[in-house]
Amino acid sequence: MGRTIPSFRIASEMERWNWRVFRKLLDKQDGKVFDEMFSYSRLYDVAGTMACRPVLVHVILVSIIFEHYKQLTKLAMEKIQNQR
Repeated sequence: MGRTIPSFRIASEMERWNWRVFRKLLDKQDGKVFDEMFSYSRLYDVAGTMACRPVLVHVILVSIIFEHYKQLTKLAMEKIQNQR
């Protein structure tokens, strides 16, 4: 028997595909930034799979926000350490 729903990774790529019109309307540089931002969600595919959320884009957005939060926290800590 086959799967009735795609895996999280495949569904995530399908969600990215759904955003292609938005991405296409961005200028070239912003399109690259959009791709980079969206790729952060792949870092958390395992967590996304286990989250079992009905709205896939919520998991993707939380993954992106989480990665950005980690980067901001790291930069803030580096700034504090450099001020000492």
